[in-house]
Amino acid sequence: MAMITAGEFRNGVTFEMDGKVMQVVEFQHVKPGKGAAFVRTKMKNVITGAVTETSFNPTAKFEQAFVDRKEMEYSYNDGDLYYFMDSETYELVPIGQDVLGDSFKFVKENMVCKIMSYKGSVFGVEPPNFVDLEVTDTEPGFAGNTATNVMKPATLETGADIKVPLFVNPGDRIRIDTRTGEYLERSKG
Repeated sequence: MAMITAGEFRNGVTFEMDGKVMQVVEFQHVKPGKGAAFVRTKMKNVITGAVTETSFNPTAKFEQAFVDRKEMEYSYNDGDLYYFMDSETYELVPIGQDVLGDSFKFVKENMVCKIMSYKGSVFGVEPPNFVDLEVTDTEPGFAGNTATNVMKPATLETGADIKVPLFVNPGDRIRIDTRTGEYLERSKG
C-alpha cells in the first residue's frame, strides 16, 4: 500500500484521511522562524466536494488513494438511476442521481463521460468539458443583433437552462463549457 507524506503533497494528489478520500487543491510549505515547519493544505473531499483547509506536519503519513477514472457512455435513465455502458464489457452500470452533480444537466444519451470511483464505489461523473446541444426554447433572435454581451435565457435539449446571446434561435446548436455552464459559440455544421 503506497504511502505519501504531507511534505510530498502536490496539487491533484489524492489520499485517504479518516476513511475519506481527499484531493489536494492548494498547498504551501511554511517554515516559521520559531517552531516546526508545516504544510498548509486546502483539500477537497472527492466524494462530497466539500473543501477544507488544515495544516499538517510534513512527516505525517497518509495512504495514497487511487481514484479510478473510466470512460463510459451514458445510455438512459430510469427514475433516479442513470445507466452507463462500459465500452469494453458492454455492461450497463447504474449510477444514482445523487452522484451525478450539476454539470450532468448538459449530458444527453450516448455521450461519453468519465466515471470516477474509489475502491469500486462511484462518487462522480465528469461530463465532457465541451458539449454541443440544440436550443429547444428561447425568444427568437433579431436579425442584425450581434451583441454578445447581452444575454437571454434559453432551454437546451437536455432540459438545462442557460444564458445565450440575443442572436441565438430555437433549433440552433451551441457549444457549452460544462465546467462553467457557459455558452461558448454556435456549433459548426
